[in-house]
Amino acid sequence: MEVYQEEQSKRTAWERQMLIRDKDRPTVRDYIPRIFTDFYELHGDRGYGDDGAILGGIGRLNGTPVTVIAQVKGRNLKENKESNFAMPHPEGYRKALRLAHQAEKFHRPMICLIDTPGAFCGVEAEERGQGEAIARNLAEFMTLKTTILSVVLGEAGSGGALALGVCDDLAMLENALYSVISPRGAASILWKDASREQEACEVLQITAEDMVRFGVAEAIIPEPEGGAQCDIDKIAENLKEYLVETLTEKLQKPIDVLQKERYTKFRKIGAFTEGV
Repeated sequence: MEVYQEEQSKRTAWERQMLIRDKDRPTVRDYIPRIFTDFYELHGDRGYGDDGAILGGIGRLNGTPVTVIAQVKGRNLKENKESNFAMPHPEGYRKALRLAHQAEKFHRPMICLIDTPGAFCGVEAEERGQGEAIARNLAEFMTLKTTILSVVLGEAGSGGALALGVCDDLAMLENALYSVISPRGAASILWKDASREQEACEVLQITAEDMVRFGVAEAIIPEPEGGAQCDIDKIAENLKEYLVETLTEKLQKPIDVLQKERYTKFRKIGAFTEGV
């Protein structure tokens, strides 16, 4: 796989945010047919309904059967309304968990593609147990007896992204961002001034390089100079190469070793200082 060099990227976090929110940036519907063969979509959480913000199904990665779970962004108003602007409801996370258990049962590795500003925070989502659905994914993905690879394609906002981000190896596209809160939300809370969104974006340390430095991500997948939208086929090729190489490596490890390494990875994330 092409090696990413940190000096390649000169964009600020704010410039990257503008880039990944471009309506022409590739979505999972561009990547899936270019990376997987024989993909067959599966629907519903078997409890409430089907959530258009999360797409799931089975397919083949270089001949290996895999389960794919992906957050869906749209290219226009119609597509965004159908996917709730990539903000999943609790039934979306329950669909993801149902497919994760199915993958575990049939010994299929999981590929999670993350691209969301965050979980939907409307009243109806809370009424149907949004927090519980996300928490259950975090807990059960941690002990899942199958390989899990996750990739951040664009935005990865808070628990809405982390619900698909508990994995054995996390990669990010070069211009992707991973944040505990949106820059606008951070500015509103910290400074009571949403207009300072750009400033917050820079101080939050949410770029792919930051995530590798913090131990949250293991790899950065390079993008063309103008971003992924300039060459979808090349990005898909880079992404597929990363997935095939990493999956081959992970499949050589016993499941109990993978589970232990997964647990250790997430236990060591984070840094803090104590005042005197």
